Amino acid sequence: MKSAVVETNLSGSPEPSRRFTLGNWAASHSRRILPALGLFIIAPLVAEFLLGNMSVTKLGMLAILAPIYGGGALLIRECVRRTGRGWESILVLALAYGILEEAFLTETLFNPNYLGLNLHLLEPAFVPSLGISAWYTIFVLTLHTVWSISVSIALVEALIPERATSPWLGGFQSGLVAVIFIVAGASMASFSIRQDPNHFAASRSQFIWAAILFLGSIALAFRLPQRSKAFAREPVPEPWFIGLMVLIAASVFLLVPNTWGWWAVAAYLLLDALAVTAIFIWSGRSGWDGRHRLGLAGGAALAYAWHGFVQTPALGTVSTVTRIGNLAFAALAVSLIAAGARRTANFARQDQR
Repeated sequence: MKSAVVETNLSGSPEPSRRFTLGNWAASHSRRILPALGLFIIAPLVAEFLLGNMSVTKLGMLAILAPIYGGGALLIRECVRRTGRGWESILVLALAYGILEEAFLTETLFNPNYLGLNLHLLEPAFVPSLGISAWYTIFVLTLHTVWSISVSIALVEALIPERATSPWLGGFQSGLVAVIFIVAGASMASFSIRQDPNHFAASRSQFIWAAILFLGSIALAFRLPQRSKAFAREPVPEPWFIGLMVLIAASVFLLVPNTWGWWAVAAYLLLDALAVTAIFIWSGRSGWDGRHRLGLAGGAALAYAWHGFVQTPALGTVSTVTRIGNLAFAALAVSLIAAGARRTANFARQDQR
């Protein structure tokens, strides 16, 4: 067994070149796998626990949530990075992920009483002809597009800025993640139907329209024109300012009450439009780099962090343990942002030399 790790020469001393080769291979392998494992775990923590939708007492559900959220985030990132595309494609694929989960795996876009939890998700701004709530559809798809996938990817990439645009997984590893994601997705869909008091299933037309939007989003993600690298002369705002603006906008988004009905829909569309426009302008200015992308992700993550303290968990109860868990998840988010800020700043300084 030892001979497979360290070979010896005729004098019996270790062969250093072989040992160093294996060491370099192990170090390179870990640099590729560790970020992927980090994203696999961070994505569900952001999506459900940092938001406060699940209590820390339900942390064991990571066994199913990590393959769904983490697997989805990993597959999206690897596809985009391997094809040399950018954040526009990540965002569109994140939207496709949201459609997949909410229309097919949980069917919350169509189920008037998901799992008998009496959440009344479809009542505000209900559209009878489609059997959906315009409020909930925009709300939940924005959560997935921005937080579940994009924020999670940005936070992890900020920790390794030198490999932020490189693939982390090989072909076999990506295939394995895809299999895990598919199996977990099938299990979630089966669970949603079996555990629902009425064993709800959406109509054929609802599934067809959802499939068209899902596949159309995927096609669009790989058809988007590559953005020019030419930068506008105006300087980009400081990362802290971008983070603050996003924190305010994201907080407003989370605070809009669903009782506003169609006014809530209008508020969401306005906020989404303003955010997309501002980011498009900022990212085209001179000096835009990983520090500013972290500012976007950090501001959004902090909005989730404070929201967790006022959210009544859909799974779990409001208790001292739950609030301690909220504090722990908020501290984790702040730690990730701080570490990412240091590393992206150092990388930017080295890149300018």
